Amino acid sequence: MNKRLQNLRELMKEKDIEAFVIYKFVNVTYITGFTGDDSVALVTHDKAIFITDGRYTEQAQKEVKDFEVIEHKTGIKEVLKEYIKTLEIKKLAFEENISYGQYRELKEHLEIELIPQANLVETLRMVKDEEEIENIKKAQNITDRAFEHLLKFIKVGMTEKEVALELEYFMKKQGAEDLSFDTIVASGKRSSLPHGKASEKVIEKGDFVTIDFGCKVGGYCSDMTRTIVIGKASEKQKEIYNIVLEAQQKAIDNIRAGITSKEADLLARSVIEEKGYGQYFSHSLGHGVGLEVHEAPSLSFKKEEILKEGAIVTVEPGIYIPDFGGVRIEDMVLLKEDGVINLTKSPKYLIELN
Repeated sequence: MNKRLQNLRELMKEKDIEAFVIYKFVNVTYITGFTGDDSVALVTHDKAIFITDGRYTEQAQKEVKDFEVIEHKTGIKEVLKEYIKTLEIKKLAFEENISYGQYRELKEHLEIELIPQANLVETLRMVKDEEEIENIKKAQNITDRAFEHLLKFIKVGMTEKEVALELEYFMKKQGAEDLSFDTIVASGKRSSLPHGKASEKVIEKGDFVTIDFGCKVGGYCSDMTRTIVIGKASEKQKEIYNIVLEAQQKAIDNIRAGITSKEADLLARSVIEEKGYGQYFSHSLGHGVGLEVHEAPSLSFKKEEILKEGAIVTVEPGIYIPDFGGVRIEDMVLLKEDGVINLTKSPKYLIELN
């Protein structure tokens, strides 16, 4: 029996949901095991329908378990309409983050009450099973090796884009099936940009270089950030780096399942604020990682969500000073009741490359 499908049905019962249609690609993948696209899943308490087109029928028949695979000829909406009538469904829940076009199609073609539902599958995805954890570990292992390789590769005079390309090439050579996201390489003053995608800027002596990157294995993401100095670090660079490292280590030492997102964020934020740099920590402490590189839960000072055992989250405090530069240090950790297991093995001491 598909355990994830079973868990979804239990959650549907808790929320008194009669039927649920899943459009979001990663949620379809999570529940059905299908790795293609342009497909939809319809789940009731005793029926599971997978709807796709002729391009994916053979693939779906091999990958999708415990679902009836239906190949649509005239459109997904026609199959949904047929099964809603056959199964006598009165109310249909749908993911509230579907596109307006998808909602309008449901509204116009299905004579049924539609109920928006937030984060139904995402709630299940937060807690990782052993297979998911293993895939993320494999992806992170490649990411760690890529960073080790990069330390031998990066030189003054290279562009940020050259560094990013080398990382991406290395990870794919090591078995990564894709990148988790567009690689961030931000050097010098650009390192104050939290999401400074690699540019044509030339790396110079004395630069901070912030590198945020990851890859996918089995559909699952890794995510890691390290900041290094090209040449000898200035006293100011050392100060900022050590504050971020202290903040991150305090968070890793004290985060555990059962505390709130806000409490987790405050562990690191309090260190940075006490050192006088609070205004330069401009994002939340971290986020969940899985089929998507940014997923629930969010380790945010704005949220009171209780963190669950089995979630994999990033711990990534940062300080970003305009016209100077910035530092971010990011690890992925597996939440346990008594603490965390750190899945990231790359060193975190301040690396100065001559």
